[in-house]
Parts: sequence; structure tokens; C-alpha cells
Amino acid sequence: MDNALYLSPALRALESSHANEALMQRAGAAAADWAGELAAPRGLPILVIAGPGNNGGDAFEAARLLRQRFFTVFVVFAGLPERLPADAREAWQRFIDGGGSTFETIPADHRWSLIIDGLFGIGLGRQPATIAASLIEEINTLAQRDRCPLLALDCPSGLAADTGTAPGAVVCATHTLTFIAAKPGLLTADGPDHCGEIRVATLELDPARERPADGHRLTRRDFSQNLQPRRQNSHKGSFGSVGVLGGAPSMVGAAFLTARAALKLGAGRVYAGLIDAQAPSFDPLQPELMLRRPHALLQTALSALACGPGLGVSLEASELLEAAILLDQPLVLDADALNLIASEANLQQALASRQVPAILTPHPAEAGRLLDSTSAEVQSDRIAAAREIAGRYRSHVALKGCGTVVASVDGAWWINSTGNPGMATAGMGDVLSGIVLALLGQHWPALPALLAGVHLHGAAADRLVAAGTGPIGLTAGEVIDAARDEFNDWLRQPSSA
Repeated sequence: MDNALYLSPALRALESSHANEALMQRAGAAAADWAGELAAPRGLPILVIAGPGNNGGDAFEAARLLRQRFFTVFVVFAGLPERLPADAREAWQRFIDGGGSTFETIPADHRWSLIIDGLFGIGLGRQPATIAASLIEEINTLAQRDRCPLLALDCPSGLAADTGTAPGAVVCATHTLTFIAAKPGLLTADGPDHCGEIRVATLELDPARERPADGHRLTRRDFSQNLQPRRQNSHKGSFGSVGVLGGAPSMVGAAFLTARAALKLGAGRVYAGLIDAQAPSFDPLQPELMLRRPHALLQTALSALACGPGLGVSLEASELLEAAILLDQPLVLDADALNLIASEANLQQALASRQVPAILTPHPAEAGRLLDSTSAEVQSDRIAAAREIAGRYRSHVALKGCGTVVASVDGAWWINSTGNPGMATAGMGDVLSGIVLALLGQHWPALPALLAGVHLHGAAADRLVAAGTGPIGLTAGEVIDAARDEFNDWLRQPSSA
């Protein structure tokens, strides 16, 4: 899949600039090609759902070509010919002139080799109406009953193509053929649960030649220039001294996870400043870590610092955090550091005044606090939320979740597609902070370090699942060693996607 992502206004502008070209016929041909591959092994009829707009026109073109290729096709038309847009009405007419016919409801007593969703695509900006919602639920049920592929054209109907939200009934596609360029909503929020395998049919256009992409799917190419093998003539000082500030009473484990991740991802020295006065004097599982009192840590010469894992929200934590923000060094802020910043104006001012942007890694609830909003509002438009946090706090941001959104201070954004549901467990964010911290310690610039850390974190979890560990029961600690293995593989092949 191409890495460029476009929002609906840009896509509509591209379509308008090529209005005199046969885009709908090209879309239908691309859909028929993939549909034929999916349906041929089963030998049963194909069910096509054609909607009342241009997505329906794409479906009629696909259905006409599939009939020409001797597939048995049943088309359910959820609209009226006279109300179709001009191009879609012409597609309907070509289908009828070719001997096709339509049904108002799905024919009973059939098993299907494939179902094609051409109901709404990206054309629906609201919750589907009752009749459409019932049709969506029916085709989802039939696909499950017949264990057949469900191919969505452009975007699963009911899914918001720009945000990935699903406010009502939504098609659960096993395959999605999206047109011209990929859409961000396919990759974040509810998108990955409803799109299945995604392919892009460019329709013989080259969007990047006409306008810059709105955003990008995050891949290794976005930071590959920083993947450099280590020189033989190196020592531990070559790879930075990093610190972790956190570990309040009952939360020491969070700081240890971050510090262990930083150590195993290559930082030369790792110090942990634990707030809990009763904390152990060393980490028995990772004795290479050096433990210091928090104030001593802040006086240590560090290449980078992470604040927040197990930090707590005490007065002491707030004072330590303010001192850390005022330091002139790369900074990763997560967990309680973000909660304190959200509630204290002096911390917000200190963060926004930094000469070098910090890195913030909120989950949706933390993002909501940073924006004086709610988790639900953040999730309703994850890209907008990440970009607003980046601008408000003059920091690079990773809004964690399904399809983590990375936003830079200058407004650029990426969506990460590595990772799996096994990561929905305590401590995963602490490990991400440690990975990013390690890269900062090894002198990576802040934005590439964040991009690489997010991508690597998810890839490590995917590596474990592929090897048979998880996703259920996957732990944050297990991801650390997998991330080390994955990162070393990347260094051996830095230019691979």
C-alpha cells in the first residue's frame, strides 16, 4: 500500500480535476479484477450492494465486468436511477444495457462466494439511516454465515474515511480496495477492525504530482537515514547517558520498565531516579541500571531524560517535573508527567517555552486532559487531536492507540500500522518511552526518534505474536527483548520498508 494519505477534501479536488476521465470505469475494472481473484475459487454467485451515489456507480461497473467474465452476479440497488449522480447513472445504464438487472432486497436461498460493498464508500458523513444500517448488518451476517470475503469499495460503508470512527452500523470488510490514494480512517481508530487487507487502486493518477499528501503511513523509510551500524571504535560514552524520573510508591515497576527498555535498546548508561524512598538500591533483574535519588539524577550530565513512568501527582513530583522541563536536553514526557502538565499552568508555560521540542506520548485519556476535553472527543478525530496537542505544547506527539498518530510541531503527521491488541496491557507505554529515550541517547533527532520508537514498539509486539507469544497475555516486559532483536535486524537492513 502506498504511504501517502489524503483527506476527503483533497481527494474530491483530485477527482474534480480529472472529471473528464473515465475514473469510475477504472475503479470498476480494478474492483472486478480483485473480486474475480477472491470469488473464483468458490464458484458461487457474487452479491453486489450498490448505493445511491458514486460508490454505487463503481459497484455497477464492477458488476457489469464480472458478468462479462461469466460470474453469476446479483446486484441489490439501494437507490433510484433518476437520483444517481450523472457518472453513476451512466454506469447503471451500461450495466442494464449489458443485460443486468437489480433487486430491491437480497435474494434469499443463496450462498455467496463474495459480497461487494458499494453502498456509501467515503460519501457518508453521518450514521447510516435505519434501512441502510439494516442492509449493512445483513451483509455482515451473510459474510460470516458463508465464510466468504467481503470486499469494500473505497472505504467500508459506515466508516468515516478521514477519522476512522464508526458512529453506527459499519461494514466489516475482509478486503478494502481504496481509490486514488489511501485514507487515514482506514488505518486508525475503528478502521483496522473493519478494513481487512487494503489495496490502493490509483486509477492511473499520480496524486503526489498534483498536491502534497495530507499525511503518511509510518514506515521504516521515514527514519532509515538514522539507522547506522555502530563503529568498531566505540565505547559506552558513545551511546549516551539517559535518565528516567519516576517510580513513586507502588509504581517503581513503571520506571524500571522504561529504564530496562532504554538499556536494551542501546543507551550507553541508564540512570533511574526513583521517588519512592523505600525503593531498592538496585534492580535485581537488571543490575546494569544505576539508581539515584531524583534530585541527584537531575544534576547528572544526561543525553536525554524521560519523565512520568510511575511519577505520581504529588507536590514533589510536580517540582521535579518543572526542574526537568527547564533542563536543556531531549525530553520524553508520559503518564503522570502529562497529567501534571494538564493541570498546572506553570508546567504548560515551561513546556511551551523550551528551546528544543519535547516528546509527548499520551493515550486518549491523557490527551483529553491536555486538551481540556475528553477521551471520546479525542477519539472522534485522532489526527486533529494529536496536531492540536503538538501545536499547543510545542512538542512532538504520539497519540497512542489503534493506529498511533504521530504529529510534529510543524503540523506534519503519520499513522503507524504496526502493533496488535496484545499491546493493550499495563506497562506498554513505559516501554515505548524507554525505546524513544534510548534513541535520543544515541543522538537521534527528536522526531525520527519518536517515529522509529513508535514503529519499533509495534513491530516488536508483532514479532512476538508471529512467533506464538500472545496476543492474549502479552506483557510489556516481553516486548523489550523483541524490540532489541527487531532493531538489530533493522540495522542490518536499514532501507527495507
